[in-house]
Amino acid sequence: MSTRIERRTFLRGVGATLALPWLEIMTPTARAAQRQLPPRRFVTFFQPNGVFPKAWDVTGVGKDFSLSPILEPLAAFKNDMLVLSGLDSCGKGHVKLTGAFLTGTAIENNVNGISVDQVIAQRIGQTTRFASIELGTEPPRQGMAGDDPIALANTVSWSSPTQRISPEISPRAAFDRLFRDPSSPEARRAAENRRSVVDLVLEDAKNLQRIASGRDKQKIDEYLEGVRGVEQQIERTLNPPTPEWTPLSPPDMRRPPAGLPLNKDEHMRLMLDLIVLALQTDTTRVATFMSAHGFSRQNFTFLDGVKNDHHGMSHHKNQEALVKEYTTVSRWYAQQVEYLLTQMRRIEEGNGSLLDNSLVLYGSEMKDGNGHIKEDLPLVLIGKSQGHAKTGQHLAFAPGTPLANLHLTLAQQFGAEIEAFNNVSTGTLNGLFA
Repeated sequence: MSTRIERRTFLRGVGATLALPWLEIMTPTARAAQRQLPPRRFVTFFQPNGVFPKAWDVTGVGKDFSLSPILEPLAAFKNDMLVLSGLDSCGKGHVKLTGAFLTGTAIENNVNGISVDQVIAQRIGQTTRFASIELGTEPPRQGMAGDDPIALANTVSWSSPTQRISPEISPRAAFDRLFRDPSSPEARRAAENRRSVVDLVLEDAKNLQRIASGRDKQKIDEYLEGVRGVEQQIERTLNPPTPEWTPLSPPDMRRPPAGLPLNKDEHMRLMLDLIVLALQTDTTRVATFMSAHGFSRQNFTFLDGVKNDHHGMSHHKNQEALVKEYTTVSRWYAQQVEYLLTQMRRIEEGNGSLLDNSLVLYGSEMKDGNGHIKEDLPLVLIGKSQGHAKTGQHLAFAPGTPLANLHLTLAQQFGAEIEAFNNVSTGTLNGLFA
């Protein structure tokens, strides 16, 4: 009789643990005997500083549309795409528009709304080790933009109106956080220490609430919600949930080198590889990627013909040379999205690929950096979302449609039982999902 092993067998190494893909020698169970669907995932790819509209806008509507110069790198995924136009953001300037990208509402006095990635994570991330992950490539900036701290544009993810989630930009730190063995003595000691700190913070906060004003009590309540999120993460570290989904193909678990890569292409793709690995292994089902800070002045002189920083060229004043640079950088970002989608498509999950079981939101916080145009945002959804998304078309919505309507539609699609989004939506969007 052949040797059998349990379906939930794990590979364990120094500092890491990982579920095996399905093997013939695994003992079948009643649940495994049934056709198990992989989980659905949600990914956001944020690009800062807008685009040159004439280089972004597609021609044609419905299924009869042609890709624009910026979107040409995604030609292989045209049938997996939903190009959206007509959606308007709110607020003014880089900080407010970056903050609104996933919340649909403008930051006022450092207060925003909850972001749609976090609403979705509350619905589909409760059985994974991480409800969501937030990765990026650019360190946060300091200073002020008018009355708004520029540091608020470091992220598009907000777990509450006052709690923003900063992205991890170190590939090795992200890898170790996602995949280190939670049962190792070092990991358990670190988690226990964090829990002790959280316990102290909770006790102090509760004491402070007794003497606080009504407005301060509200702020403390919002703060405690963030602390409870840390508590839940600690609990997942000390008692990690059994994965509900095991990858069918063996994941590549190479640990990235220490430090930040000097090459921007390499840094970007290392972080995207980590997102794919986290989704493949069901470490998380929600990932948000800040390709750069929302007020990014990153240098792109490694691209042919580019001499200016990204923010500078976005204020192009319709000068031909700057428009060309601006479009070159936007195409480069589209090429990074193409890399992400290609890696997701390569992972077979039985009923299709990882991309088939996902929905990827790709876009920018403004239409055009020249004037900080907030109308008709550049937005694309990619992935079939297990057959729910009506892909392969361009949907043009009525001018003035709030961005929050997209967020409400996405949240409901992933199971959120809400009728409005941050009190600014006016309804849902038709035509996106079956």
